[in-house]
Amino acid sequence: MPTLGGEGIAVAIFPRRIVALCPLVIDNVCFYFSLMIINITKGSDQDWIKIKRQDGSVEQTTFPKKGTIPHDAVHYHVEQVLAMRQGFWGMVADGTRPEDIQHIAKEAGHASSTRAATPKAQIIELLQAERLVECFEADMWSESSDNQTLRDVFNAACQSSYIDPPALSDDQINTIRSSISAFAKQWMAAEIGETFQLHWK
Repeated sequence: MPTLGGEGIAVAIFPRRIVALCPLVIDNVCFYFSLMIINITKGSDQDWIKIKRQDGSVEQTTFPKKGTIPHDAVHYHVEQVLAMRQGFWGMVADGTRPEDIQHIAKEAGHASSTRAATPKAQIIELLQAERLVECFEADMWSESSDNQTLRDVFNAACQSSYIDPPALSDDQINTIRSSISAFAKQWMAAEIGETFQLHWK
């Protein structure tokens, strides 16, 4: 079975479908260990997300089209490779509703054009993830930059948000870039209404 993805990510590719898996086979039974299952369904003017956490709780939401692939799918690839447990998907896995995250960030001091302040510790990783996702989106929409240029842009973005950037190795950058690229090819080939399933672990 062909695979792609980042560090610690096994991604099985089926026709017009991606499923991130972590299998353990015992007596011909496959067990898939994940903290959360993320279903992203492709729409025409918006996409849909349905998640199921390990405790059985379910959330459903929609989000507008932004760029070539869903913004929150880029979050998945970035946060999985870097093991960010307090980024967007880590917070959702811990029980936060996706719609509440922007409000939480604002209340915790997320810097903006009208509000310059050092954010509270609990949203540092969330902001780091958001700034890095923006860098990889720009990287995808244009010709890919070299790794140091991407780091420099990321560092400047973090500085504007009053946070320190985490170190990024070439291996991590290359893994994220290739994982996003492979997902994008599948997503762009998919028809409206098709669902992609990702496993957060």
